[in-house]
Amino acid sequence: MEEIQNINEGSSSSFEDFKNENGITFWWASDLMVMLGYKDMKSFQKVLDRATKAFVSLNIPHYENINSQQREIEGHNCQDFKLSRFACYIAVMNGDPKKVQVAEAQVYFAQQTRKFELHIENNDDIERMLIREELTEGNKSLASIAKQSGVIDYAKFQNAGYLGMYNMESWRLEKKRDVKKGTLMEHMGRTELAANLFRVTQTEERIKNKGIKGQTNLEQTHYDVGKGVRGIIQKNMGKNPESLPQEKKIAEVKKELKDGHKKMLKEDNNKKKK
Repeated sequence: MEEIQNINEGSSSSFEDFKNENGITFWWASDLMVMLGYKDMKSFQKVLDRATKAFVSLNIPHYENINSQQREIEGHNCQDFKLSRFACYIAVMNGDPKKVQVAEAQVYFAQQTRKFELHIENNDDIERMLIREELTEGNKSLASIAKQSGVIDYAKFQNAGYLGMYNMESWRLEKKRDVKKGTLMEHMGRTELAANLFRVTQTEERIKNKGIKGQTNLEQTHYDVGKGVRGIIQKNMGKNPESLPQEKKIAEVKKELKDGHKKMLKEDNNKKKK
């Protein structure tokens, strides 16, 4: 991505050449979209939506980094977005890595962001952060359905899912992994988080679709779904879920990203003053 093809002029340009200065430093999403190999804004919108979710998770105002604008392009009034440097970085890291342009851009940004002390080499950590947010919401929804369906002891219901998936209760898994109480999911990798999200959502669907009622039946349902997810992991990865590798705490990932955002903003502000 050090040399980005400018399709309008047929010349090679760097990422910095697409920068705009108008009170703020920004890049047009339509330019970044072309750099990353997306055909139109409709397909690129999914990337921007995930980037927006990342900003929400980080508690950074997304409207200051992804600013919706109507823009005239080749005589047509089009939807576009002004992106901060950090928004470009987050968008790139949320792009489809199967696209050659995205993969190259991820390498480029990984190299460029080292000066901001951002050492996230690929999108796995950002993906972990987003799945963790979905899992939090999924657990809330499952808790609500379980309560409506007759769960009295939610701790027992929750542990039934862990018993099925990990062959042990959550507190035993915490002890095995030597993590603090209540922080199991903070250390899980992307695949394990996604598996737990699947466990939670499928348990909720089974309860609703089959009209399952009562503490014992609901515990059995959660256990059965968890056991099914355990089998999938064993088949696909050749490992038990409890033996999956642990990764950097998500809170540390968030802190690094927040610090990187501040440093990128400061960098562009300093350049404007010169």
